[in-house]
Order: sequence, then structure tokens, then C-alpha cells
Amino acid sequence: MNWKLVFSLSLFGLAMAIATVYWVPSTIEPFFWLIIFLICAYIVAKKAPGKYFLHGFMISIFNCVWITAAHAILSDTYALTHAQEAAQYEQMNSEMHINLSLKQAMLLTGPIIGIISGLVLGLFCFIASKIFRKAAM
Repeated sequence: MNWKLVFSLSLFGLAMAIATVYWVPSTIEPFFWLIIFLICAYIVAKKAPGKYFLHGFMISIFNCVWITAAHAILSDTYALTHAQEAAQYEQMNSEMHINLSLKQAMLLTGPIIGIISGLVLGLFCFIASKIFRKAAM
């Protein structure tokens, strides 16, 4: 495993964590993530020593830490700029008969989203390794 590569590419997650709180609306956030995933997959395919899926998965786990922490720390600001998501958390509380704050809900759902996105990025990295490694030979 190239942990320096994993950590370096996870900084996209830190940038997105801040950007999604202040500037990037949830309507276009998936497009940013697609671009980030494609860039990461390409770089992993070119620079990782192997275990491409695991590199991609771990990048997303690190991303998850950045994003969950930033969103939880900045949850009040996040709620102001993402009223629809805050309302969804409130609806979830009501339907499940629980009383989680927005910050608690973020801390609970963040790792789940991180694992799911890790599986996706891992797959992207694996596929990119087949495309770009063969082209380099």
C-alpha cells in the first residue's frame, strides 16, 4: 500500500468537505465527486504498486473522516446552506421515532456513506488499472 498516495488523494475529500458546507449545493455535488473519482482512479492506476481496489477504498475511508468531521463541526452552517438535507434528517428522526441532532445524524451516516463510496471508488480504481496499465505496456 502506498499510504502517501492514499493520504494525498484524500485531500480532495477535505477540499470537498469545506466546499460542500459553504459553496457547492447538493444538486451539483455528485458531478464534482464523479470528476474527483475519475482523477483518483487514473492516478491510482498509474502510481499505486498494486491492490488498486484497496487504494481506492482507503481513499474514500480517509475522505469520510474529513467530510464527516467538517460537516459535524460546521453543522450549523451546513444546515443553513443545505436546508433540504437538514429537513431530511428531521424527517428521519420523526419516522424512526428517534431524537438525533443534525450533528449526531451526520456522525452516524457519514461512515456508511464512506464505505459505500469506498466500494465505488475501489471499483473505479480497479477498472482504471486494467485500462491504463495495459496501455502503458
